[in-house]
Amino acid sequence: MAETSPLISGVAERYALSLFELASETGSIDAVGADLDRFQALMDESEDLRRLVASPVFSADEQQKAVSAIAAKAGLSVTVLNFLKVVAGNRRLFALPGMIRAYRAIAAEHRGEISAEVTSAHALTATQEKELKSALKGVTGKDVTIAVTIDPSILGGLIVKVGSRQIDTSLRTKLSTLKLALKEVG
Repeated sequence: MAETSPLISGVAERYALSLFELASETGSIDAVGADLDRFQALMDESEDLRRLVASPVFSADEQQKAVSAIAAKAGLSVTVLNFLKVVAGNRRLFALPGMIRAYRAIAAEHRGEISAEVTSAHALTATQEKELKSALKGVTGKDVTIAVTIDPSILGGLIVKVGSRQIDTSLRTKLSTLKLALKEVG
């Protein structure tokens, strides 16, 4: 919810752009992106880490120490480690998921790609990802990078967001549509 607010999205984009410029200067755009992806994977796996990132209960010092320890243990680069410390020190850790998404989008644009956010009920195989990228390239005319989020609540199918377009083929949506249609008939 909070990540979609214009205020947070602006903060996320500013931080992501600053990190991208730093990574560009040091020639480590892809390495920084990979480190951010690893940190995102850690957040996806750990409810405690998500709580640390999102909760205002923790002090900036506590967040800095925790994030520093996690980043060091995960072997993240000094650039990303320092970025996370600055974000935590400035009490902006709650916007980190948006910063990671914004960084991916900026890096993709820099490479001449567009990014797509894909929500799936289960993990996609390498073949499925390749086919999806190919289909999206056919529609957009550009290379596409995809960020997959797993959400079992959609039951099946996919929700694909490319820019301002969204394609929802999830079973949850289809069942909701069918439910509404049956109510109108009855």
